[in-house]
Amino acid sequence: MIPLSVLGDGNDGIIKKVGGKPEVKKHLENLGFIVGDNVTVITEQNGNIIVKVKETRVAISKEMAMKIYV
Repeated sequence: MIPLSVLGDGNDGIIKKVGGKPEVKKHLENLGFIVGDNVTVITEQNGNIIVKVKETRVAISKEMAMKIYV
């Protein structure tokens, strides 16, 4: 398992674990980051990572991306 922030532009993976405090986990789940789902890193810009999850593009901070493992 590696953090989503290390995956690199254009690569995809399956979410294996979502870490952090319960409120952080809930926030990420609300954004669509569910264990077992596919996620694709579109690009990294200005410390934010744009990913495609559940057919939607979402921008998250690098700090949040470190809590998502693929």
